[in-house]
Amino acid sequence: QARFDRLRYVEIKHGRICQLAFLGNIITRAGIHLPGNIDTAGDSFDSYPNGFGALFGPDAIPQDGRLQILFFIGFLELFVMKDVTGQGEFVGDFRN
Repeated sequence: QARFDRLRYVEIKHGRICQLAFLGNIITRAGIHLPGNIDTAGDSFDSYPNGFGALFGPDAIPQDGRLQILFFIGFLELFVMKDVTGQGEFVGDFRN
């Protein structure tokens, strides 16, 4: 039962992450971007392409920006998206 609960926990967690990624992709493809600049050089959020084009290609986000995204995801994984109190009503209950 413990192994099954762990697998369910991981599946729910990754499912939620995939839903957020899909929603973010749909929103940016609809032309909705954050206002302002993404860096101190003056590049705006909408100056980068959508989808995989934002990571690979001639107009991609710079390497430092991709590392920041990776570290932010790691931070969320390790410190935010977990059952901190241990009192969840069910497996995958991240309400904290």
